[in-house]
Amino acid sequence: MAVSVARLAVFSPVDSTGRVDLVVRRLGDAIALGLLADGEQLPSEAELAGRLGVSTVTVREALMALRERGLVETRRGRGGGSFARAPSEPDVTERLGDLAVDELRDLGDHYAAVAGAAARLAAQRSLPSDVAPLWRSLDEMAAAETSAQLRRLDGRFHIEVAAASQSARLTREEIRLQADIGPLLWLSHEDLAGHDETAAQHRAIAEAIGAGDADRVRDLAERHVLDATDHLIELRLRLRE
Repeated sequence: MAVSVARLAVFSPVDSTGRVDLVVRRLGDAIALGLLADGEQLPSEAELAGRLGVSTVTVREALMALRERGLVETRRGRGGGSFARAPSEPDVTERLGDLAVDELRDLGDHYAAVAGAAARLAAQRSLPSDVAPLWRSLDEMAAAETSAQLRRLDGRFHIEVAAASQSARLTREEIRLQADIGPLLWLSHEDLAGHDETAAQHRAIAEAIGAGDADRVRDLAERHVLDATDHLIELRLRLRE
């Protein structure tokens, strides 16, 4: 299942430098994006250390940092452990104002390249069981009642596309980008017309992956990101008015 691949990417070994920061980022991004659900119990320190390829001291320091950020709660006693705590919805308008147009364009170009590569590989490598989570997420988006639910499901959809590529590295990069600029790009979808256009693009991406059309889905995924980036730049320019 694609979601399982995404979760495996969350817990895959981290790089050898700056390990505490990397563990904090990896787990923090997963919690913020809902890959680790609010209230979900994390593996024990020893298990996390083994799965991430770090020491228990590194895990302990990372969990302490996540507690300070309100992303992890630790309970003592029977039934205790460390539990994920979903953050409040970010206010990204202020951050948008802090980014120059050329920075937004550069972010969009990088993300489009990652999304296009992941979608192409997903079309080439995925099984029907890998595509099913995409349609499930789209069904949940159609039934969602709040913008917060839609934003989280939108992020999950894109992570599931990356997971269907069978590339843990691309999946981790998609998770990082979703946590970093996903809330910004969602600003471009918040009106009704934006929702309708986004839903149509999502359906086209899922259909092309299911059909194994690698070239078409790469173009669709890149255009999806670049269209959102263009709209985001328009919003950024309006802040100057």
